Amino acid sequence: MTTSALQPSFEDLGRHLATTPFVVVDLETTGAGVDASITEVGAVRVEGGEVVGEFQTLVNPNAHIPPLISVLTGITDAMVADAPRVDQVIPPFLEFARGAVLVAHNAGFDVGFLKRACAAQQLPWPGFGVVDTVALARGVLMRDEVPNVKLATLAHHFRAPEAPNHRALTDARATVHVLHGLLERVGNLGVSTLEDLLEFTRGVSPERRAKRTWASDVPVAPGVYQFVADLPDRDGVIRRQVLYVGKSVNLRARVRSYFTAAEKRPRMEEMVRISTGVEATVCRTPLEAEVLELRLIAAHAPRYNRRSKFPERQLWLKLTDEPFPRLSLVRKVADDGACYFGPFGRREAAEQAALAVYEAFPIRQCTERLSERRLTGRCALGDLGKCLAPCDGTTSRADYVAVTDAVRASLTTDVRGVLAAPRSKLGKLIEDERFEEAGRLTARLEAFVRASTRARRLEALAGCPQVVAASRSEEGWEVHVIRHGRLAAAALARPGEVVQAVARDAVRAAEHVPAPLPGMPAATVEEVERVGAWLERSRIIEIEGDWAWPLHGSIALADLPRHALDSVAP
Repeated sequence: MTTSALQPSFEDLGRHLATTPFVVVDLETTGAGVDASITEVGAVRVEGGEVVGEFQTLVNPNAHIPPLISVLTGITDAMVADAPRVDQVIPPFLEFARGAVLVAHNAGFDVGFLKRACAAQQLPWPGFGVVDTVALARGVLMRDEVPNVKLATLAHHFRAPEAPNHRALTDARATVHVLHGLLERVGNLGVSTLEDLLEFTRGVSPERRAKRTWASDVPVAPGVYQFVADLPDRDGVIRRQVLYVGKSVNLRARVRSYFTAAEKRPRMEEMVRISTGVEATVCRTPLEAEVLELRLIAAHAPRYNRRSKFPERQLWLKLTDEPFPRLSLVRKVADDGACYFGPFGRREAAEQAALAVYEAFPIRQCTERLSERRLTGRCALGDLGKCLAPCDGTTSRADYVAVTDAVRASLTTDVRGVLAAPRSKLGKLIEDERFEEAGRLTARLEAFVRASTRARRLEALAGCPQVVAASRSEEGWEVHVIRHGRLAAAALARPGEVVQAVARDAVRAAEHVPAPLPGMPAATVEEVERVGAWLERSRIIEIEGDWAWPLHGSIALADLPRHALDSVAP
């Protein structure tokens, strides 16, 4: 369902700049390194545009002030000899700044010193909001207005009554006038709250920030969101198009993040700019949201989604059904009685798995259709003993079928034949320190094991007409009905509700799922994998069929070294 509009809360509106207290701070130090110390603190507290208090003190750094720093600031060792130590200054400063937003020119420098001073005294940093007038000036002022964003330049530009002179309080007072001048400029750009101001300093465009109110209509719940736009199609007709689909356990928070500096992907900046709205669909469980996201991406192929757009682009290794079978790379499983192994998301992975099979079994790799009556000459693989060479009649059909039966068993029920075959070769490569070749051989086995595990999981769920399971969450019990690997229904049993009763209602309301091809699921591979991952950490309420796979149908990838190198198969 599409959510209806909700009334925005005061929290959604943010803290208005007119009511936000600011403490403009400036520090003088013995240098810029991590070993430097504070020599002076100056701060001005501003509320509603008016100065309400000032804080100033010299600080004894317990170290010699370099001559160059003394010339620059006018602060000498004699001036700070009787000044309070930094551990005596930081607590009253934190009290002075309580509840305010810190402002500084090149804030990273000043705030960094304050944080280190707090850490040295084991005082918790209060987590002040921080505004940097350097970043703000760079976002507001043009090069034809000011040649640079130094404090002296900006103070002159905004006609500050006090020019900065490298003394803390004077520089803080000058920064107050710079801050007010910059706030006046950004107000014309739609910046009215502290949240707007912080996003502006982080480089978030006004167009993106202006659409932030869209998030107020999105509920705080798990589900799926879609960024949409009304754009002309090829015929010039304006139609609603889905630009991007995503999921979240908290829809409002996730959608809101697209309008902040937390979203740094350039393509998302473009997507938000051209979108005309956000649509949200609340889901009962996170798994339902995951599955719905996959289905919507597959249905709309949104231009800004990169993953899961083309679930049909899967590859399979097929053991062909012909007099002398071979492995063939295909894009679709047919109801032809042949043995299919996979799927693979990338061609390279499929080819690596095929090489692992060829390493174990000398089946032919040529693509011609062979006949017992029409013989030809053998190829180089036959001369090398890598192929039984049925093409020249030296291998009978019965002998060749025996080998292909072993291949079929490795692809369906027992992977140990493939894993054990290269043991001696792999051991020799390691002994000779030919590690690159050993790595390539191991990569083939890894591709084969991953594909085997994936295939067994898909087959196991595909063979179950119905599985009803539940998993506990903070909200209650998540209940799902899975039919032939497809999520057919989702429900949530809240505290106080009977899980079994909720499950029975879910079964009655579940989608009808026709039986797919033997061994194939009724959903996309990615959906079945998400469902399978959830089932493996859930409790089964009811099951029809056998959710299981052969004992040696695959192995844990972590066990591959043991299987590939042990002298005796487990």
